[in-house]
Amino acid sequence: MARNGYRGLVWISGSPDEAIKRASEIWQQGSWRAPCWVAADPPPECDLAPWMPPSKARSYLGAEHDMIVFDTVTAGGDFDPNAFGALSGTLCAGGLLLLLTPVDWARSQADNQQYSRYLSRLRRRLEADGSVAHWRAGASPEVPACPRVKAARLAPVEDPDCLTADQAGAVSRLVRQKRRRPLVLTADRGRGKTAALGIACARLLASGEPQILVTAPRPSAVSALFERLAFHCPEGRRQGGDFFDARGGRVTFVAPDELSAMAERGEVGGSGSRLLVDEAAAIPAGLLCQWLEAFPRIAFATTVHGYEGSGRGFALRFRERLQRLSPDWHEFHLAAPIRWAMGDPLERLVSDLLLLDAEPPSSAPSAPLQETCWKRSVLAAEEETLREIFGLLVQAHYRTTPGDLQRLLDEPGLRISTLDAAGQALGVVVQGDEGGFPSALAERVARGERRPPGHLLAQSLAAHAGSRDALEARIRRVQRIAVHPGRRREGVGRWLLESALAEARRDGIDLLGASFGAEPGLIAFWQAQGFRAVRLGLSRETSTGEHALMVVKPTSAKGEALAGALTTGFQHLLPALLAFELNQLDPAVAVTLLAEGPRPALEAKDRCDIGDVAFGYRDPALARPALQNLLRQAAIDGCRDPALVWLVAWAFQGRDIRWMATNLKVPGRRGVMEQLRKAVARLIEGQIAQG
Repeated sequence: MARNGYRGLVWISGSPDEAIKRASEIWQQGSWRAPCWVAADPPPECDLAPWMPPSKARSYLGAEHDMIVFDTVTAGGDFDPNAFGALSGTLCAGGLLLLLTPVDWARSQADNQQYSRYLSRLRRRLEADGSVAHWRAGASPEVPACPRVKAARLAPVEDPDCLTADQAGAVSRLVRQKRRRPLVLTADRGRGKTAALGIACARLLASGEPQILVTAPRPSAVSALFERLAFHCPEGRRQGGDFFDARGGRVTFVAPDELSAMAERGEVGGSGSRLLVDEAAAIPAGLLCQWLEAFPRIAFATTVHGYEGSGRGFALRFRERLQRLSPDWHEFHLAAPIRWAMGDPLERLVSDLLLLDAEPPSSAPSAPLQETCWKRSVLAAEEETLREIFGLLVQAHYRTTPGDLQRLLDEPGLRISTLDAAGQALGVVVQGDEGGFPSALAERVARGERRPPGHLLAQSLAAHAGSRDALEARIRRVQRIAVHPGRRREGVGRWLLESALAEARRDGIDLLGASFGAEPGLIAFWQAQGFRAVRLGLSRETSTGEHALMVVKPTSAKGEALAGALTTGFQHLLPALLAFELNQLDPAVAVTLLAEGPRPALEAKDRCDIGDVAFGYRDPALARPALQNLLRQAAIDGCRDPALVWLVAWAFQGRDIRWMATNLKVPGRRGVMEQLRKAVARLIEGQIAQG
């Protein structure tokens, strides 16, 4: 295996004592580099140093191992697919991944009598794979012959600092990048993408570049970048999120939120600036577009088929915006792996088990659509359809993980429906039921004494909107909805939601709802289907980088009353939140949400105050209430004047003159006031023209 550049999986099934004993024999007899034992609790047979719980797997990204024991047997068969996917990518050529499972690996940890469709599928896929060595309870190990197919020859590498020609190509493109020609680097995991960013940083500093900004969803994502940078700049020093070279150049890591705020204030970006974005698929497209405008030299790097499964959605969704904003962008793909050879059986097996390489159907037939409501026991056995459905979810959502496949097959009460054409799934909606608590339990949940799992919408509305009724009502939440790229803008998503609404009414559900990252395009889609906002998170979600927005639509008389109370309460609270806790919210989102509120009246005094601002010299701050009413009216009327967004940022969110001058690209307060008065004049004249 080492000679071929391959890695392998040894599946040990048996009782906890038997499985651990066999794994320990392999562990102790080899001279393994950096062995790692992954289990919920430290095993008795190995030192504590190489043990880690599955929850810490993410922190080991970038490490290298020759031996990993992934122990599910001591946890009753409980399997963490995210940890398994992440750690399998750290295994080097010639290494072994030992998977320890119970004999009957189709029973969940929570209840040994509860059948797991997900684990049953994993077992079938393992049994069918000819590269797996299986050591069953009470039997000798079944060891397959090492594949005789020779590893694919890699192109010669002329760059001595790089391990593959692909990595050298990426470094060359990064160093030679021209202004306003964004570069997109894509790769499957293990291709040295992040290391290429580090090598490029070292060369740019050596050429005299004074500062390079780096961002990623978390600092650990770019650890390989700073490691390569330090290796190639041995005279440099690392200090917190900065690396300084001997010439005074600097590479600085900035978290996405902070970078966005700095760009809004004009503190970063501008002529000559450079930004490298790693794992771009896990960052909201709105931020990427903001940076695209601020930095003349910018590169986006992302994993396409990684354990987070998010790169495909990035490639499809962000590419459209990139083409519109910067048509001269370039793309480079790194195909050659670094830690193992092309054709490695473990990479293929892990991709199959976790559906890391799941794709939607390659084509989107224009045949008539037919709805299918899936029994999950059937879906778990329909591998091709399961792969199509999961592929749709991956390309539609930035942060679909292997754990989402587990939830798709095993989470209680989940409902999965597809719209199919010519036997192919072209649209999917995933729903789950919530609420319906008796009043006594609802009161305890509202007070925080109980927190039943799986009731996100109901519990959030009780805790943050103070609605006990939301806990007693029957709520159905749309967890995911996705449409094939080839059938978008044809009403497929609307069809799925209309069907879900009809089904909810038949089932006696009170509210159909959803929770998603607040982004103007997504909000507009849900608004068009009659859903209204009832809650907005006060901080950004780590999974999306956006504020979580909850929307509902009533499906019963009881739901009508509840939805009315929730939307009224939210709109009443919204201006105060925008002024304080949500003063950094995307103003375009604020405009979209204000448009759902009640239409305010413009009294004669309001019109006089507005006229004094628009056509006189009155300080706009002294007419803020009247201007707020004008802006709400404009939002409700669907005003498309681009000034509405920055006017809302000023009037409702208190954005200062410096922020407005930067965004309007005008010099100082005088330029801002001139633009503000002109914009207010246009809006009030539009209101007069309408009636």
